[in-house]
Amino acid sequence: MLTILGFAMIATFLVLIMMKKMSPIAALVLIPALFCVFVGKGAQLGDYVIEGVGSLAPTAAMLMFAIVYFGVMIDVGLFDPIVRGILKFCKADPLRIVLGTALLAAIVSLDGDGSTTFMITVSAMYPLYKRLKMSLVVMTGVAAMANGVMNTLPWGGPTARAATALKLDASDIFVPMIPALAVGLLFVFVLAYVLGRRERKRLGVLTLDEALEPQEAETVLVGAGAGNGTEAKATGGGTSLPEEPEDEGFQGLDPNRATLRPRLYWFNALLTVTLLTAMIMEWLPIPVLFLLGAAAALTVNFPHIPDQKARLAAHADNVLNVSGMVFAAAVFTGVLQGTGMVDHMAKWMVDVIPDGMGPHMALVTGLLSLPLTYFMSNDGFYFGVLPVLAEAGAAHGVTPLEMARASLVGQPLHMSSPLVPAVYVLVGMAKVEFGDHTRFVVKWAALTCLVILGAGLLFGII
Repeated sequence: MLTILGFAMIATFLVLIMMKKMSPIAALVLIPALFCVFVGKGAQLGDYVIEGVGSLAPTAAMLMFAIVYFGVMIDVGLFDPIVRGILKFCKADPLRIVLGTALLAAIVSLDGDGSTTFMITVSAMYPLYKRLKMSLVVMTGVAAMANGVMNTLPWGGPTARAATALKLDASDIFVPMIPALAVGLLFVFVLAYVLGRRERKRLGVLTLDEALEPQEAETVLVGAGAGNGTEAKATGGGTSLPEEPEDEGFQGLDPNRATLRPRLYWFNALLTVTLLTAMIMEWLPIPVLFLLGAAAALTVNFPHIPDQKARLAAHADNVLNVSGMVFAAAVFTGVLQGTGMVDHMAKWMVDVIPDGMGPHMALVTGLLSLPLTYFMSNDGFYFGVLPVLAEAGAAHGVTPLEMARASLVGQPLHMSSPLVPAVYVLVGMAKVEFGDHTRFVVKWAALTCLVILGAGLLFGII
C-alpha cells in the first residue's frame, strides 16, 4: 500500500504542477501532507516535516548566501567579460546562443555546484533570450542537461556518494566513465545545435547591434537583483530608482551602472577563485564558505551600510523564492522518507526485476537510475537503493564498480527533479514555470541518459 501511495503522491504532484493547477510551493507542501493523512500517520506529520527541514536547512542556507554572493559579483561586473565574450561568439544568432548556453553551463559546472552554474548561466544568457524572443525553456533545459552530465565529477556529489555507499575509490568509478560522459556531453551539444537551428528557423538572425539596441532611451541594470523583473535607471548621484516591472524589456549590461566596481575587479576575481577552491578542497562546509564570501563581498564592495542594504534588498526576491521552495521540498522529502514510502518503492523496484536479468544488473541499475534519481534525492538513491542493487548484482558476478558507474547515468535527468533545490534557482531566475521546464526537458534529459548508458555499454565500461 505504501508503494502505491508513494507513486500516487509523486504522480499527483507532477500532474498538478505541469497542468499549472497549483504552484510548486503549494504542491510540495499540501500534497504530501494529504497523503500523510491517507497513510494514517497524520499525527507524525510535524516530526516528518521538522526532520526534512533539518536535513535541508544547510542547503537552504547555502543557496541564500550563494545567491547574494553571485548577485553581488554580477552587480559589480565580475562576469561582464564572460557575457561580452559570449555575445561576441553568439552574434545574435539563436543557434550560437543555444550552443553558448550549453558551453557556458558546462564550463561553470566545473565548480561542482549546480546553483552557481545556473546563476551565472542565466545571468549571462537571459538578456539575449529575452531580446530575441527565444524560448526560455530551451535555455533552462540545455543548462540543466549540461550541468547534469558535469554533475558526475568526483566533487559534484553523486560519484562521492556511490563511492561511499559501496566502499570504493571515487577515481576508480569516475575515470573509466569519462569516455561515456564525454559522449553524453557531446550529445548535449548536438541537441543544443538542433534546438538552436529550430529557434533560428523560427526567429531568424539579427545583427549584434540590433540585439543590443535598447528599446527606449533607458539604461537597465543587470544582475541577480534584476531577477524580480524590476528595472532601474542610473542617475547622476550613483543611486538606482525602482520603476514599474517590465519583463519584456531588454535587460542589457550597462557599462556605466552605478554598482560597478572596476578597481576591485581583481579582488573579486581572487575572492571567487578562493571560494571555489575552498569548496572543491572542502576546507569548510559550503554554507559557511558562502556566508563568509557574501559578507566579505558586501563589506569590501559596498562599505556603506545603506548600499549593503540596497544590494540585499535587490536580491531578496530570488533569495525568498528559492529558500521557500527548498523548505517546501523538505515537507515532500520528509513525508516520503518518514512514512517509509521511499523504502517500499525501492524494494518494489528491486523485487520486480526478473531473475534472468541478474547478469545484466549494471544495465538494470543504469535504467533504474533515471526514474529513481528523479523521484528521490541522491542520498536516498545512493545510500538506500544502490547497496541493495549492488548486492543483487554481486550474486550474479557483477562487480560493485560496474554498478557504481551505471548508477551515474541518470544525473542529466536528476538535475531537473523537483527535489533538487538548484533547479528552482534556474527556473526562478529565468522566470520559467517549473511545469513548462519539466514538460520540455524530461524527454531530452532521459534521451541524454540513455546515450551515456549506451556509450558505457559500447565501451565496456558498464
